[in-house]
Amino acid sequence: MLIAKIALGMASTVALATVYTFREGVIRVDVDEFRDGGSHVHLWVPAAAVPMAVHFTPKRHMQQAAEHVEQFMPTLRQLSKELEKYPNAEFVDVQDEAEHVRVQTHNGKLEVDVTGPEETVHVACPIATIQDVAAEFADIRPGA
Repeated sequence: MLIAKIALGMASTVALATVYTFREGVIRVDVDEFRDGGSHVHLWVPAAAVPMAVHFTPKRHMQQAAEHVEQFMPTLRQLSKELEKYPNAEFVDVQDEAEHVRVQTHNGKLEVDVTGPEETVHVACPIATIQDVAAEFADIRPGA
């Protein structure tokens, strides 16, 4: 009976950790190359893991990265706030004979889809994750 209680406790802990980790959704990156020997990369990462990884990255590396993105931070912060106002909107949809590019928000995620004759790329990232990363960079002062 004691072993069953321990197993139930461990299973409950794993279930709660999984729910917590996936509460913000998943960042999805799919890249398929159709050329000879092309690669196929499909990466799904819990969105909650990204701000956590940024938070635990050594300070010197974050300061260096902050220096590179500093000029874009006001735009990123404002863009992420504005994207929340459009939960299901299409911003870019360009198609020619060979390629198709679409940028949209769908159910709280920013999605970028590029389809071409040589490769297909799909990226989906929760807007909340973009805001969290922007906030982490805002807390960093280059040279501090």
